[in-house]
Amino acid sequence: MRDTDRTWAEIDIGAITGNMKAMKAKLDPGTLFLGVVKSDAYGHGAVPVAKALEENGCDYLAVATLGEAVELRDAKIGLPILILGFTDPSCAGVLAEKDITQAVSSLEMARELSENAVKLNKTVKIHLALDTGMGRFGAVCHDGRDAAEEYCEILKLPGLFPEGVFTHFAVSDEPWGGEFTRAQYEAFTAQTEKLENLSGVRFKIKHCANSGAMVNYTHTQLNMVRPGIALYGCFPGADRQGIALKETMELKTRIAQVKELLPGDTVSYGRTFTADRKMKIAVLQIGYADGLHRAGSGKAEYLLRGKRIKQIGRICMDRCMADVSEVPEAEPGDVVTIFGRDGDAFISVEEAAIAAGTISYEIMCSVSKRVPRIYK
Repeated sequence: MRDTDRTWAEIDIGAITGNMKAMKAKLDPGTLFLGVVKSDAYGHGAVPVAKALEENGCDYLAVATLGEAVELRDAKIGLPILILGFTDPSCAGVLAEKDITQAVSSLEMARELSENAVKLNKTVKIHLALDTGMGRFGAVCHDGRDAAEEYCEILKLPGLFPEGVFTHFAVSDEPWGGEFTRAQYEAFTAQTEKLENLSGVRFKIKHCANSGAMVNYTHTQLNMVRPGIALYGCFPGADRQGIALKETMELKTRIAQVKELLPGDTVSYGRTFTADRKMKIAVLQIGYADGLHRAGSGKAEYLLRGKRIKQIGRICMDRCMADVSEVPEAEPGDVVTIFGRDGDAFISVEEAAIAAGTISYEIMCSVSKRVPRIYK
């Protein structure tokens, strides 16, 4: 069986590296570029994406878990790797041996990591995580709350090398998020300056610019940026700021069967669709087990022979149905584009996300492991 006999995703590696270069061209001289490759590089395949980024001038990589980082190291990826999520401090040995940088979010976590590193006579590279308003990872340091005392204790611990410090913006991709993003940036820079002054430590890397800030708040670059979704060609909001990005994933499937419906015939579970006329429908070889969101049932449109077709009835686990009445030449084996290009026609990841009531991030990350990736 060929990878393209049923359902597959086409990954444009050249577009990923092209997006990186387009963003790097907007950076101040000397600013480092971190490529976010967590969640299997947003569904694109972490190892091939990381290799391409490394070969094309990327400076750093970021993942969410220790397993994701180890996968890259085992694939001989040599770039620095930052784990943005939590790692059990008992894994200090793995972090040190594989030269993986760990985000640290609390004094308790840091103490345990330090103890384990010292026992092994190892040093673990860390980046301090500051919560400036995201409400997620790190000690709170906004609206009059100060984490300097707690984090200065971290900077004294043996077995840890504090290479960097970072925060994450909550609304840098929202058109109304300017005031809050500015407040987060000011809280981050003020807390970082205080930490450096009190401890005597000078952080080599300071970073807070995610994709939204890369586009909308260029003054937040500091000395490293860490785009995620923009790397894969999706803008985090409406603004473009002169950056040309190309979408990097297309999802395609094939028609398994073409059949005729008569008025009154119903389609799929729950009988949510009833034919009001004589119709021609196609059974497609893709369902929610492949990553097609069931919430998009009856709302999504796909491409067939350069024309738009409407998905009908509830999306099933392995199949779904579409109205192909306007494409009389449709036949089994025809390629249907779920998102991507078909001739001059195009359905963006963002459009697919809107139909499913979600975001472009989730659409790409949801494409399941059973869907082969074809690299271009």
